[in-house]
Amino acid sequence: MRRFRPAASAFADDAPISGINTTPLIDVMLVLLIMFVITIPPMMNQVPMEMPQPAPDRGRPVTVHRLELLRDGATLLDGVAVDAKTLAARLTAVRADPQASLVIRSDADSRYGPFVEVLAVVKRAGITRLGFEGNAAFKEL
Repeated sequence: MRRFRPAASAFADDAPISGINTTPLIDVMLVLLIMFVITIPPMMNQVPMEMPQPAPDRGRPVTVHRLELLRDGATLLDGVAVDAKTLAARLTAVRADPQASLVIRSDADSRYGPFVEVLAVVKRAGITRLGFEGNAAFKEL
């Protein structure tokens, strides 16, 4: 009767593995890196604003000022074209009136960058009575 004898090289690698397999660790780190790269830019494009809702004086009418952002990048305040400096000065006057409120309307085809810039000017001017109009015109992606 012949006995089975394995080759000598079959048992030569029976020593315990002393190194760590880093391939799965690198895969997980790459996935996390991709997730951070995707999620951080939208979080950084925010303009935080405090928007209290004080009740207007019922005896006096509320003055509504309309700020419009057009498709070509132009900005209109109450129907008059304004640039960034003029807008800041006029918004300071709007803030001084306790019965004034500002309504922002943006064209659905306007760029996001100019909208954020105008929103930053509104925040720096200290406008707290603020509303948005025409959101239904925006298309869902």
